[in-house]
Amino acid sequence: MAKPSSNSALYRLIEAGQLAHRALLVPLRDKGLEPGDDAILFVLGRSGTTEQELADELGLPWDAIEGRLNRLIERELVGRQAVGPELTPGVALTERGMRIRNSLAEHWSQLEEALMGELKPKQRKKFSGALRRFVDLLRL
Repeated sequence: MAKPSSNSALYRLIEAGQLAHRALLVPLRDKGLEPGDDAILFVLGRSGTTEQELADELGLPWDAIEGRLNRLIERELVGRQAVGPELTPGVALTERGMRIRNSLAEHWSQLEEALMGELKPKQRKKFSGALRRFVDLLRL
C-alpha cells in the first residue's frame, strides 16, 4: 500500500481543488457576492424560471435559497418577471446580472483552460471521464 505523499496524484488533486476553489471565489468577492451566488446566476443565465424550479435545479429546498435570491434582487442582479409561455411569476437575470454572470463564466473558462489547455481533445475527454468516475465512486 502506498503511503500518502505530496507527490501522489490524489494529493495533487486535493491541492488543485482547494486552489481552484479559492481562485473561483476571488471574482465573487470582488463583486460583493457570496459563494453559491454564482450557481443561481449560472442557472438563471440560461433562462428565467420560477422560484421553485430554480430551487429544484439547484437541488436545494426553497427556504435555503430564498434569502440569497432576495439579496440578489435587492442588488439588482435578478429581477422578478413573468416567465415561460404561461407567464408564470418567476425570476430572471437583469442586464447587470447577465454581465456579472458572463464575467464569472469567463473566469471559470480561464481556469478550465489552465487545467486542460495542454491536453488534446481526446485526452481532455478521458481525463474528464476519469474524474467523473472517481467522484461517482466517492459518492457511494
